[in-house]
Amino acid sequence: LRRWRAGWGYPTTLLCIYGFFSTVKPLVPFIYPYLTGPDKNLTVEQVTNEIYPVWTYSYLAVMVPVFLLTDWLRYKPVVVFQCINLFITWAMMLLVQEVAVFKAMQFFYGVKSACEVAYFSYIYSIVDLKYYRKATSYCRSVQLLGYTVGSVLGQLLVSFNLMSYNNILVLTLVLISIALVTSLFLPMPQRSMFFHQSQSDPPQTPEGGDRCAGNVSTEGPVRARGCSQVFLLLWRDFLQCYSTRALLYWSVWWVLATCGYNQAINYVQVLWAHIQPSQKVQVYNGGVEAVSNLFGAATAYGIGFIQVDWAQWGELFLGSISGLGAAALFIMTFTDNIWVCYAGYVAFKGLYMLLITFAMFQIATELSMERYALIFGANNFGSLVLQTIITSVVVDGRGLGLGIIPQFIIYGIYFSSIAVIFFLRGVYTIMRVRQSHRDSTTAEEPPSPTICTPLQA
Repeated sequence: LRRWRAGWGYPTTLLCIYGFFSTVKPLVPFIYPYLTGPDKNLTVEQVTNEIYPVWTYSYLAVMVPVFLLTDWLRYKPVVVFQCINLFITWAMMLLVQEVAVFKAMQFFYGVKSACEVAYFSYIYSIVDLKYYRKATSYCRSVQLLGYTVGSVLGQLLVSFNLMSYNNILVLTLVLISIALVTSLFLPMPQRSMFFHQSQSDPPQTPEGGDRCAGNVSTEGPVRARGCSQVFLLLWRDFLQCYSTRALLYWSVWWVLATCGYNQAINYVQVLWAHIQPSQKVQVYNGGVEAVSNLFGAATAYGIGFIQVDWAQWGELFLGSISGLGAAALFIMTFTDNIWVCYAGYVAFKGLYMLLITFAMFQIATELSMERYALIFGANNFGSLVLQTIITSVVVDGRGLGLGIIPQFIIYGIYFSSIAVIFFLRGVYTIMRVRQSHRDSTTAEEPPSPTICTPLQA
């Protein structure tokens, strides 16, 4: 038992327990009918144009400070703080009725979302790098399992009228409480990526390998860095990473696609309710979420078995699959059949999971762990800035305050634009590579022998 607690298995097990119970939220597929139903009596406009946008603004406002504090505080306090904010969010949803308080609730949920960076960063600080890939896969799988179990559980409770929405909320608070207690037992890390580095740590890739000196990773005394040193290091790494053209293109797609994906996911329940106003349609939301999670996991898993020269075909692949995602959004928008809309949602989510896994892999292969964390945070920040702009203009009641159908038309056009840009860029890349190959082949061919005529002789 002592050996197990001293090794990587103990913190990984606790983090998996935390990740599972913090993601089992049975009410998530039914939040919109809960808010607009008899329990809260909010209008569609209040939920869509006033309450939901606050999450985006709050997330953006606290993302950078939380990112830096997470590293400075060495992860565990932020993991605990995340769970506290999650508990406050669901408790407020259960107890409050006023629109202003629901906006405050969205602020706490935005803080919780910003703290998610601590979940996977904690693994790096506490687990030996040779086990990092395995520990990360466990924690990601447990999160997916939690989302799926939550969706299925919510579906069963609603379909068979086993619990009211309020009782499901109470159950969710119990599960979050288990996660909160578990987080308190997490070991406190001694090092972090930027502020508290081990002096003997070599640069490591996310796959656990040393880019310069094999796979050796040794522990040394922890060196604390000042804020000015960290900011200067981050800025230099930022400029150096994005000076690589291939990484810049992958990151641009990441920023654009993640923004559009989050917008569609955040408001899809409003679209479902618009297509079929009857409350009976909400019975299937949990099942659809469960299927979409599993389909997304399957597509993301399958990308590892595709053997292609991604340097040549990657951008064309991004453009083509993004086009299919745009088609799925248009089908969801213009259909009157809820089942067709559900199928489009499953396809859209699965295609995005496929591409984001692909993009993350391409970016991670050439970066150290610290730089990958920086690029991950920078790309998510960029997508959130863009999402904030779209939300303030398209969704927010102080902007255009569009209805749900015009919103999804814009999201479809948005993804179509991404598809066109990267498809054309992919075609250009393929033509350039083939032309370069022809030129190199021509240069390597030996000169043709000269045939002399008698007169020349």
